[in-house]
Amino acid sequence: MNPRGLFVTGTDTGVGKTRVAVALIHTLCAQGLRVAAMKPVSAGSAPGELNEDVVALMRAANVEAEVSDVNPYAFADPVAPHIAAQLAGVTIELSIIVAAYARLAALSDVVVVEGAGGWRVPLNEHEDMADLAQRLGLPVVLVVGLRLGCLNHASLTAESIALRHLPWAGWVGNHIDPSMAQQAANLDALHRRLPEPCLGVQDFIPAAVGSMVNMQWLKLPT
Repeated sequence: MNPRGLFVTGTDTGVGKTRVAVALIHTLCAQGLRVAAMKPVSAGSAPGELNEDVVALMRAANVEAEVSDVNPYAFADPVAPHIAAQLAGVTIELSIIVAAYARLAALSDVVVVEGAGGWRVPLNEHEDMADLAQRLGLPVVLVVGLRLGCLNHASLTAESIALRHLPWAGWVGNHIDPSMAQQAANLDALHRRLPEPCLGVQDFIPAAVGSMVNMQWLKLPT
């Protein structure tokens, strides 16, 4: 399996994983790399339409791939993946996702994989997103949603990632609550408590994920 890739996870749902994944894809494309995108599981799309996160990722990537590989499991109900799968009468199988990833890796230099929900969101009766990340073995990018509670969520997630002995690519702070008190102090605490590097801090942007074109805030290690 091609080890060149990134697994984007978050401290919770709605913390900006897609926005960060899109930024990563644009940055890697700008380096002259062939970049494929993957959203193994999506939940929340109208009948006959692609999930908006999947659309944003595919538009950012410069490698064309089958939608069934980019997004092997797509569910209509905007709920936790294992519940969405149950409602659809489907069981999410990690082997199917891993096989789709291998096909994307064969087409590209780098695959940016965006998880669903948070790090430990269930995928089936026995496995969760962390198990998938472990199967893929990719360096992990942790997106921290900057709001009250982020210090606890970020610390617990980083600790769990370390316990899996997965490579660490870095973390990104994303301002999702413009009214958050003591933003600078919270960021300072994250810098002290999370493993380096910090790949960037994104200001609050209320626009849709696919509309962000300024990637200058993101700095990948050289």
